Amino acid sequence: MLKVTEISFGYTSKEVIKNISFKANKGDYIAIIGESGSGKSTLLEIIYGLLHIEKGTVSWNDEKLLGPNFRLIPGEDFMKYLPQDSDLMPFITVEENIGKYISSQDKNKGKRIKELLKIVDMVEFSQTKVKNLSGGQKQRVAIAKVIAKEPEVLLLDEPFSHIDNFRKNKLRRNLFKYLKSKNILCIVATHDFTDALSFADKILVIRNGKLIAKNTPEKLYSNPKSAYIASFFDEINKIPLNEIDSNTTSKKMILLYPNEIKLTAKEGIKATVISSYFEGSHYLIEAILNKTTLFFEHPKKLRNNQQVFLKLTKKAAN
Repeated sequence: MLKVTEISFGYTSKEVIKNISFKANKGDYIAIIGESGSGKSTLLEIIYGLLHIEKGTVSWNDEKLLGPNFRLIPGEDFMKYLPQDSDLMPFITVEENIGKYISSQDKNKGKRIKELLKIVDMVEFSQTKVKNLSGGQKQRVAIAKVIAKEPEVLLLDEPFSHIDNFRKNKLRRNLFKYLKSKNILCIVATHDFTDALSFADKILVIRNGKLIAKNTPEKLYSNPKSAYIASFFDEINKIPLNEIDSNTTSKKMILLYPNEIKLTAKEGIKATVISSYFEGSHYLIEAILNKTTLFFEHPKKLRNNQQVFLKLTKKAAN
């Protein structure tokens, strides 16, 4: 088990990580989400042992990890960390880059290289020198490289940021299935809600260096405690209660995703359509409700300035 206990850290006197605690087990996939500069990358570097902390502890299987002040070479042997900038050898092939991290004594070395190439969908580029690859292809090779030694803990910082969307989903499925099969704990810092919602066992939400929420994807999505949390999963509507209920003067805000607002025939909350955005399976409709801009989903494009009636979900009504 990885145990992070009340850690704080600052590059100067100002702390960028503030009293963060969480636990994770072997085989878990933990997604860390937060806006740029919130401390996601710093947290990964602390866990790996690149940054020294004075406050709090990081431990693995009840053994405290001492950090860079106590190690000649920073970083833990049982962990692998892939930062946003991959570290590959440009003048050797893809296959050779991956093979350098598998022992020559391993009788299954060739088989394992082929397996890793398949996971990252780079089989056809196995003999290509890394310097001739695109940014996304290099990123896929870097992922294969860090899992070649089958670490107990894998830390990934925006691992799919340069990869084309049509490859990204397949890569995610392949990678996270592989890590589960090997019982490898994976912690990913990401801006991509699909990384978190579709694959994570638990999501940690960080804001200004503080851990403000941690729960399963289902629970965080269904019951976000703030617009900040909800905004990582979809467009979020913040609707003042007094704009949908004339009997109240409450300034309380209701948080709703676009799919939680429905068009009705003749009765409901009256709004005016501003724009329609095609999103494949539906249109995202932008409308004005009194002074509030909101978004809802509809199967068809609506006419600009059209008056519509909207129904909010039962959750909002309660």
